[in-house]
Amino acid sequence: MPEATPTLDDPCPCGSALPYAGCCGRWHAGPQPAPDAEALMRSRYSAYVRGLHGYLLATWAAETRPAAIDPDPPGLKWLGLEVRRRRTIDADHAEVEFVARSKLGGRAQRLHETSRFERRDGRWVYVDGTLR
Repeated sequence: MPEATPTLDDPCPCGSALPYAGCCGRWHAGPQPAPDAEALMRSRYSAYVRGLHGYLLATWAAETRPAAIDPDPPGLKWLGLEVRRRRTIDADHAEVEFVARSKLGGRAQRLHETSRFERRDGRWVYVDGTLR
């Protein structure tokens, strides 16, 4: 049986316990950008869950952004996000360490990364990350 299409009232995938519309959905819908690096990181995770590749590319620094993002492999299930640490370096630079969990083909996976973010022209962008 296919999964139901997520709605604006569903819990946000980022784990905030807020409805999607009042959490990451507002950043996905625009025009307001995410207010800080952690909000952007959470919204990017939610964009991966919802397949919003345009949002991911738009919030990625031009010098490190790929030309395209491959679709998720069939059967990939995103299981959750844990923010482990946030660090403000200065007004325009920050880091967020997180663990994103998923499952593919019955096998659990985890992505543990410390991501670097910069504020450019008033908008936060993902620059790159270091896998842990």
